[in-house]
Amino acid sequence: MKNLYQKFSATVSNWNDLPLLFFRIILVIAFFNPALMKLTGLQGTADWFGSMNFPVPFILALLVMLTEMLGVVLLALGLGTRIIAIPMMFVMFIAIITVHWGNGFAAADNGYEILLYYFLMLFALMVYGSGKYSVDYLLSKR
Repeated sequence: MKNLYQKFSATVSNWNDLPLLFFRIILVIAFFNPALMKLTGLQGTADWFGSMNFPVPFILALLVMLTEMLGVVLLALGLGTRIIAIPMMFVMFIAIITVHWGNGFAAADNGYEILLYYFLMLFALMVYGSGKYSVDYLLSKR
């Protein structure tokens, strides 16, 4: 049984970079439409931020849109992954505490569940990097 487990572990350890790739793909898909909506409806986003009494709502909307758009591109490429994860985590944290926290955990109740998962995926990417299926990896080999 021990040998079987060791063989299994050796095989699975070859897949270390796949979760990082999968996290990046999921995050790109998840952020694409919201980023696009902010890009095409920036004033609406600023108005919504203003309705929540955020200071300088247009500038915040612009920063969130730029963070999300840049995040989609950089995560798709696996370029600067550790760096872009930081402002994206900040956006998720602010969204959790200002919009979703009061609704509880469950995504079905507009809670913070999904945003927490995104935050944790971004945290893993910040800690571990983008993995070998990325531009970051190719640049590190030069």
